[in-house]
Amino acid sequence: MTAPLRVQIAQEPGSEDIPLPEYESEHAAGMDVRAAVKEPLTLQPGDRALVSTGLRIALPPGYEAQIRPRSGLAIKHGLSLLNTPGTIDADYRGEIRIIIANLSHEPYTIERGDRIAQMIIAPVTRAEWDVADSLEDTLRGDGGFGSTGKQ
Repeated sequence: MTAPLRVQIAQEPGSEDIPLPEYESEHAAGMDVRAAVKEPLTLQPGDRALVSTGLRIALPPGYEAQIRPRSGLAIKHGLSLLNTPGTIDADYRGEIRIIIANLSHEPYTIERGDRIAQMIIAPVTRAEWDVADSLEDTLRGDGGFGSTGKQ
């Protein structure tokens, strides 16, 4: 196994009681990120909110942090993240905040320290465009929006 990537992290003043993101199992790809709300936040059905984490990070160049929903919150409570996966670029130094939407028919309350999202640190590939007059044909061609599903 290779050595872990070292990433600087800072907590916003007043959020030092919130645990840092951590892997919850030995082979987890994502670290759970927690809410740093000052008081409980209730999302009514259809509501969305920008939720503080109290965290700032300094990723090394060539990496990004992806913010993804937690499957348990999605299936049990209908919570998801908008703009998912969210991307934190290596040059961003502001607080990480999570856009949470309540897609259920019931209110849901987020408490201080609740696990609200997953963070995955991933390498970034940068592309350069090669302009072409035409593209190589494939079996799929220009079929999209479910074209490879059931017929």
